[in-house]
Amino acid sequence: MNYSITLVESEEGFAVWCDELPGCCTQGATRAEALENIREAIREYLAAREELPGRFGTNVSHEVVTV
Repeated sequence: MNYSITLVESEEGFAVWCDELPGCCTQGATRAEALENIREAIREYLAAREELPGRFGTNVSHEVVTV
């Protein structure tokens, strides 16, 4: 699957997050390291999301709210 990411370069390296997956973020000393780290973070995020119903029973819901 393809996901949009945002990379921000600073003096310390790169911060990176996945635009479609709230809270899915990481960093790396180099651009290449940050890209590899976000790939792994996305894989872990998706695996954890699949486990939610088993972890919390059937009382898990996702909703959209307007602010």
